[in-house]
This record gives sequence, C-alpha cells and structure tokens, in this order.
Amino acid sequence: MAGEKDRSRLWSGLSAALFPAAVLAAVMLLLSSVRVSGCVTYGVQCTRGLPGWLFVWSAGLGALAFVVALAAPALRVRQTALGVQLLAECTALLVILSYYA
Repeated sequence: MAGEKDRSRLWSGLSAALFPAAVLAAVMLLLSSVRVSGCVTYGVQCTRGLPGWLFVWSAGLGALAFVVALAAPALRVRQTALGVQLLAECTALLVILSYYA
C-alpha cells in the first residue's frame, strides 16, 4: 500500500456531509406512506419502530468516529473509524426507516 493514496479522510467527510441529506430523504419517504402520514396528521395507526435512543447513540457514535477519522495520524485507525462511522450512520437511518412498517 506504499504507492496508494489514503482517502479515508475524504470518504469520512463526504459521508458526514451526505448524512443529513440521507436523513431528510428517509423522513420524506416515511411521510409519503399512508400509515405514517395518517399517524402524524390524525394520530391513528401509529406503529412503534426502534427506540429513539438508538438513533441518538448511533448518530453520536458516527460523529465521534468522524472526528477520529479526521484527526488520527495512523492509517489503520482512520480506516477503522471510517468503518465505524458508516455502520453508525446506517444504523441511524435504519432506526428512521423502522417506522415505515
């Protein structure tokens, strides 16, 4: 890997920048369903998704991993932090989409 350029900081920043757009898209997808929009508008047929604390923890873990991926001097640590960041962001999106069912 001596000749390759490390792009873990770039991918981490790109992932963090696109996360709010992904959250907004997931919420718009939710509100387009009849069940969720009926729940928001009239309070009927409300289903319980995954717990909200899971979203808070996974978003917080993603933010922490983002900082580590930017600040860590070691390549292996940055790559691991990028993997943790992506997993945490996907978990946060999964919590939002769990209300779709």
